[in-house]
Amino acid sequence: QVQLVESGGGLVQAGGSLRLSCVASGRAFSTYAMAWFRQAPGKEREFVAAITWDGGNTYYADSWKGRFTISRDNAKNTVYLQMNSLKPEDTAVYFCAADVTPEIRGTSPDEYYYWGQGTQVTVSS
Repeated sequence: QVQLVESGGGLVQAGGSLRLSCVASGRAFSTYAMAWFRQAPGKEREFVAAITWDGGNTYYADSWKGRFTISRDNAKNTVYLQMNSLKPEDTAVYFCAADVTPEIRGTSPDEYYYWGQGTQVTVSS
């Protein structure tokens, strides 16, 4: 079992930055890939970014490539999402997710086994 707790969300003006954190507990953190998803009101959960067990490879959805950066610190059991140049359309609840394999298998929510409770990000215009 893996427990995930996100933090770092909040209200920010357009053009600003936020860094989300997700702390994992339970199963050894360095053995599985991690990802960030988001869900805007009335919309399905969508993939943002993923990272392999060692941080050696990352993958981004086109919508956020270049503005968002995923990283991890295995010593702190934490994965991060640095979000820059935020836009009002980035407003959503952001979730971290854990797979049970060390490599990135895909971008569907169904491919991730464990989820945090989410953290709200609101970007004002």
